[in-house]
Amino acid sequence: MKKEEHLSRAKEHLFMTGINDSATKLCFANMAYGIAKIQFLQEKLGLNPDATFISTPDATITRNVERWNNGFGYGGKIEWGDGALELSILDVLPNACGMLVGGLEKLPEIENLIAKITKLSAKTSDIKVEGIKVIWDFGKGNHFIDVFKVRNIAGIEDFPPYMFIVHGAGDELRDDHQRGYGLYYYRSKKLEEIAEKIDTPFGKIRFLTGKKATNYYEQYKFVEDFSKKRRIEFAKRLFGDFKIISNETHQGLADINTMLLGCHSIKDHKILPLALRGDLPAYLIYGKPSFSKEQIENLGFAKRGKKLGLMNKLKNANVAPHGGGYHFPDLLSVLSVVENNGERYFLMDLSNDRGKKVIKDVREMPYDYRGRMVVLRTLELGLAEVATKLIPLYVLKI
Repeated sequence: MKKEEHLSRAKEHLFMTGINDSATKLCFANMAYGIAKIQFLQEKLGLNPDATFISTPDATITRNVERWNNGFGYGGKIEWGDGALELSILDVLPNACGMLVGGLEKLPEIENLIAKITKLSAKTSDIKVEGIKVIWDFGKGNHFIDVFKVRNIAGIEDFPPYMFIVHGAGDELRDDHQRGYGLYYYRSKKLEEIAEKIDTPFGKIRFLTGKKATNYYEQYKFVEDFSKKRRIEFAKRLFGDFKIISNETHQGLADINTMLLGCHSIKDHKILPLALRGDLPAYLIYGKPSFSKEQIENLGFAKRGKKLGLMNKLKNANVAPHGGGYHFPDLLSVLSVVENNGERYFLMDLSNDRGKKVIKDVREMPYDYRGRMVVLRTLELGLAEVATKLIPLYVLKI
């Protein structure tokens, strides 16, 4: 197959449900390369080249430069097997990021929270989870702690009057550590040494097969458990007693062949957080099974899904957004992707209809977060129902 044919096949395996803004279009344009790489690998291994991406309404870019350069966006899930195939794709870079939602009976005073954070974030702090020292990092990147007043609009549950969200991952375990290798090959020498690699028309892909793949998934599950305990540990030290409402992962491996890229996996009617910008309400939602036959038809997926033999994947998508996603008000659409010396450059049309912009490093682009439009799109598609609304009181970015 020619390079263009690989890309064309990959695009057929992208099922987008986003709001079709410039960030969604960038996600689509870049994901084609990542999926093409996985499909190329599948063929080399004698497998059916059916790697698939199903997006959520918050589909956007990833600000992790390595993941973006590997050909992946954010807001959806990637599948490359039946959940039991001994094949791990390292290029997707799972990190077990998630959100802990806790319920409080009393509103904590912000001065007390600041004082506690000052101690928790001090270099002399010696907090450990699973014997591993953890470092306060909720002032970095998109990690945060928010405090809310509960507005129980649905009246479905008896919620506490106040809640908080702790958004973070197990950053300490991306590098090599006392319990094993790190999850990020470019930060873990041990993982880089055992990683299998092949060259594709779209760049190198790193992966593991057989027992090594199984071991990687087991290592990931340890990191996910660590990450959940880490969020709880910091929350206890900050808020004292609280009720755990939700503590789910939205960036990690749902199974050995499924990567959640910033989305919730729907299971067991669990309550899930959907957090927007700090100045907007967050929501607790119940995810609904997706996609129904009617949803597949309405989204225009039916003909393609049947042709590619992917109807079962679509009927068991079961995903919902975890946030609003990055937004680029100055960009309108992707005009083309220019490849040069192994790098990808995105030629963008601008919202003001004056000139064009060429971008490569998305981390350096000015951005905002989407607002309520993602919630409305989620409800419109029938992916979730709102359990309650959370009104922001404090945003702790320290």
